[in-house]
Amino acid sequence: MSLRAVKRIIDARPTMEGAGVKLHRAFGFGQTSDFDPFLLFDDFRNDNPADYAAGFPWHPHRGIETITYVLAGSVSHADSLGNQGSLGAGDVQWMTAGRGILHQEMPKGNDSGKMHGFQLWANLPSSMKMTTPRYQDVSSKDIPEVIDDDGTSVRIICGSFWGKTGPVDGIAAEPRYLDVRVPPGKRKTLPVEASRHAFAYIFEGSGLFRNASRPFGVLQESPVEGGPITREETGNRSLVLFDSGDEITVQAGDAGVRFLLVSGRPIQEPVAWYGPIVMNTEDELRQAYAELRAGTFIR
Repeated sequence: MSLRAVKRIIDARPTMEGAGVKLHRAFGFGQTSDFDPFLLFDDFRNDNPADYAAGFPWHPHRGIETITYVLAGSVSHADSLGNQGSLGAGDVQWMTAGRGILHQEMPKGNDSGKMHGFQLWANLPSSMKMTTPRYQDVSSKDIPEVIDDDGTSVRIICGSFWGKTGPVDGIAAEPRYLDVRVPPGKRKTLPVEASRHAFAYIFEGSGLFRNASRPFGVLQESPVEGGPITREETGNRSLVLFDSGDEITVQAGDAGVRFLLVSGRPIQEPVAWYGPIVMNTEDELRQAYAELRAGTFIR
């Protein structure tokens, strides 16, 4: 077995999307070849409804898949094909935009006003850019969870892991999407197929992700009231990008660590990207926006 080294650690940065939703972005709208087949990852987490209630009104997608995972609150959604519904805590929606769809997503906090979820964009290969749009809405109760002898728990959203297979299927990049929780002080090694790009996004607790030679702490920028930004060894809103290998190791901190472990088979195709539409060539991109202006985008 070959342990994956830590290639890079990225602090998710504050940004604003939709009609004014405040969120943190770990990667996206830049050089994403290290993450191929994934294009973007957002953490929308807030306790103040004013920072998310305006939501993500009607907007188009073509050529990608969007994966929404809700941890607290809910997200109501509707689209141009007549689909509508709501995702609650623990639910997942995997939307294949394919040849084109218009949709909206409107977050709502729980009883205390808290809203927390993630959105990941996955690219589609050229052969599937114009496929028929489809949804896979998955209830929390249908997502298998495996608990190891040391208390490590893994929710398997997509792909196979420890003898269980997640409910999302038929995805072009054959991704594995896991929600992992490692108890305080435990050291855990987890397999990741060598042919895949992989990253971990830490959102609770802290941990050390190790390579063969030295440990790497996961860093958080922590604003101190009235003072400068300090940095402390913790995991909140940090992404760890792994190098090649077939397993990763994490040493959980005093409060344990919880993270998403995401991997996928690289597509290795040209990317022409503007806003919510991702194609292979600039001509295809221009055509998509021309159709959007002409009202012929939805087929």
